[in-house]
Amino acid sequence: MGKIQADQSSMSSQETAVSSRVELKRTISLFSGVCVNIGIIIGSGIFVSPKGVLRGAGSVGLSLVLWVVCGVFSLLGALCFAELGTTWPSSGGAYAYLKAIYGDLVAFLLIWISVLMSEPAGFAVVALTFGNYCLQPLYPDPSCPPPQIMPQLLATLVILLLGMTNVLSTRLSTFVRNFFSVCKVVALVIIIVAGIVQLIQGETQNFENAFEGSTFSGLGNALYSGLFAFAGWHNLNIVTEELKNPNKNLPRAIYITVFSVTMIYTFANVAYFTAMAPRELLTSNAVAVTFGSKVLGQFALIMPIAVALSTFGAVNGSLLILPRLFYVGAREGHLPSLLSMIHIKFLTPLPSIVVTVVLCVIYTFSNDVYTLINYSSLVTWTSNGAVVAGMIWARYREPDKPRPFKVNIIIAVLFVAACIFLIVIGTIDSPIDTAIGVGITLTGIPVYFLLVYPKRLPRWLAGIQDSVTAWFQRLLLVIKEEKD
Repeated sequence: MGKIQADQSSMSSQETAVSSRVELKRTISLFSGVCVNIGIIIGSGIFVSPKGVLRGAGSVGLSLVLWVVCGVFSLLGALCFAELGTTWPSSGGAYAYLKAIYGDLVAFLLIWISVLMSEPAGFAVVALTFGNYCLQPLYPDPSCPPPQIMPQLLATLVILLLGMTNVLSTRLSTFVRNFFSVCKVVALVIIIVAGIVQLIQGETQNFENAFEGSTFSGLGNALYSGLFAFAGWHNLNIVTEELKNPNKNLPRAIYITVFSVTMIYTFANVAYFTAMAPRELLTSNAVAVTFGSKVLGQFALIMPIAVALSTFGAVNGSLLILPRLFYVGAREGHLPSLLSMIHIKFLTPLPSIVVTVVLCVIYTFSNDVYTLINYSSLVTWTSNGAVVAGMIWARYREPDKPRPFKVNIIIAVLFVAACIFLIVIGTIDSPIDTAIGVGITLTGIPVYFLLVYPKRLPRWLAGIQDSVTAWFQRLLLVIKEEKD
């Protein structure tokens, strides 16, 4: 009898655990998925990367070719990720796929470098672009830029403000993301339409001898800058568990998003060159604002406002993604369980948002935004190449595994080859940046074997983690009681 009661008690506790387990709900439709991807992809990149692409390419013609190449390359990778997302329909994106294909250590190294460097560095670039565009009307002369501390302080302010927004309300952050997504598309439409008018009026002098001055010595940095503008095409994979009918909607959202963004970016860059000579574009810290001041006349103020709103929304979208990566990493035991906790009242991932905000603020005080782009791009293309190479291997290792969406193997091979090319040429162009990125990644190996691989922390460290978690839970309870 006692045994039966014990079994019943055990079954009851298991049922309670299952019923109380927090699960992600499938609430993202095809339209919402496209909005999420476009809202994150179109951020600061198209407003800051044209300068980096032109500086590396050396000519107008080659820079425009590179923008198309970056779009095609992103589409190839996105299609491969569509297969990965339907084969392993778990949130977490590249992290989840690396774990399924290569195991815990490789997956941990990705989440380690993503948390410490690549993701917050990428967010910092967007926030710094916000600061530069806000200050551009006050400092219109490129030869007299604002003190470096000013855009850094504005970037810090927007990160803190949006961090607080994401803590207080998911609904509010969603509204902010949708509203500012419209703003960024409007800004680019204005640029493209104005460029078309310029072409009709015969402003084509910058396209004469378009390939004159082309150089391949800076090709790596040019591609990194261009691909940075497309960064985010894989973000929908991070929330696969929340996507409705992912087997159909994930590939569809990817096709729509990457094709649309490639067209918008290419036409926007053509528009830039209808009003600015290459030398003028290279001296501008806010390309769209310089374009507006030359083309829009008394309406030029529209551009810094629209771009600032665009980057504001992109920072908000970024703060949606990284906490979910924290959540999946903590769920898999690769990050402290504290980072998977949510606020009792607001139901938002407070600890992970706080960590994200702190790291982003630290990176905003970097002296060179293009160094941040290189850091972020190196990690992105190394991990993406490894994931797709693993996908090719998995096809032979598990040929009978269901694959609702399957890309041609040639696409996957081309993407891996292109990733290797990007890593090699980026290393040649910026060996110090590469060495720093590799060094930070390798620091994750001892951390993994000391704290993750044993599956059980040392008693003293486990005690510290338990104490911190208990203190944080008590703090949240106190805050809730005071609010009530």
